[in-house]
Amino acid sequence: MMQVSMSEARKCLSSLVAAAERGEDAIIARDGKPVARIVRYEAPKVKPPGAWKGKVKVSSDWDSPETNAEIAALFDGVAGPVSIARGRG
Repeated sequence: MMQVSMSEARKCLSSLVAAAERGEDAIIARDGKPVARIVRYEAPKVKPPGAWKGKVKVSSDWDSPETNAEIAALFDGVAGPVSIARGRG
C-alpha cells in the first residue's frame, strides 16, 4: 500500500488508478495524515430471481377476498386498529 500527498496525487492520478486496477491500494494524505483511499471498484453481486424461494412463509389466505377487503378498508381509512394475528383485537 502506497501513501502519496495531495499534490502528488494530482500529478499522478492516472497511475494511482492503474495501481488500483492491479489490486494495489493507495492512500492520499494531507499534511501527512491519511484522508482518502483509492481501491479497485467491485460491482455489487446481485442475487438471481428466486433466491428467496422456500425461505419465506406466506399465509394461505394472503389473497383472499376477506384479506383484500381488510387492506382496502385500511387504505380508505374506514377500519379501526387491526391485529396482525387473526381473531385478536
